[in-house]
Amino acid sequence: MKKSRFTETQIVGILKEAEGGIAMADILRTHGISGATFYKWRSKYGGLEASELKRVKELEQQLSEYKTMVAELTHDNRALKNLIEKKL
Repeated sequence: MKKSRFTETQIVGILKEAEGGIAMADILRTHGISGATFYKWRSKYGGLEASELKRVKELEQQLSEYKTMVAELTHDNRALKNLIEKKL
């Protein structure tokens, strides 16, 4: 996946500018983004503050770790079940 030139904090700042009443064309021209990019960002990050965004990222990381642990435990469980079946 292509890495964005803007950090998530910068994206939230750009969205705040738009909420502040600056003309859309000026925002797009100033930051060098397209209208489609802006609206995609607004749908993803709209209404979030920088601190909330940080918390969401932390929760996503934690969820990813939990999913990895569940996958490993499921794999171990299946391996043990197969071993028991072979002994019986």
